[in-house]
Amino acid sequence: MIRQNAGIWAGIVLLLFSVFVFWQSFSLHYRTAFGPGPGMFPRWLSGILIVLSLVYIWQSARKEIFRLSEILPKGEGLINILSVLLSVFVFMVIVNRTGFMIAGTAMLFIVLFRHFKWYAALIIAFVVTLILFLIFKPLLGVPIPVNQFGW
Repeated sequence: MIRQNAGIWAGIVLLLFSVFVFWQSFSLHYRTAFGPGPGMFPRWLSGILIVLSLVYIWQSARKEIFRLSEILPKGEGLINILSVLLSVFVFMVIVNRTGFMIAGTAMLFIVLFRHFKWYAALIIAFVVTLILFLIFKPLLGVPIPVNQFGW
C-alpha cells in the first residue's frame, strides 16, 4: 500500500501557487515616482512564500507520513465544505446574468438552507445580500454586476 504524504502535497500546491504569483508580479511596476509600486508587495510576499513552502516540503518529508484521507473531514463537515464550494460555483456561473442580488441570495441560501427553515434561510440570505449590495454599490461605489433592473 502506497502512503501519500499530505504535507508534501500541500507544500507542492503552495509552492506552485507562490511561483505563479511571483511570476505574475513581474508584470507590475516594482517602483513608481512616489515610492513602492504595486508589484513590490506581491513579489516579496510570494518570494517569502516560496522559501517557506520549500522548508515545509522538506520538513514534511522528514516527519511522520499522514494520508490525505486521514485529515479530510467526514460526514457533516464534508457536506458543509461541499455546500460552500457548490454555492460559490453557482454564484460564479449566474452572477453575470442575474446580477449580484439574485446570485448572492442563491449562494447564501445554498449554505443556509440545511441549518434553517427554508423561508428563514431565504430571508437571511436576501437581507445579508441586500446589506452588502447597499454598502458596496451606492455607498462605496464599487462596480458590482447588476441585471437589467439595476440590482
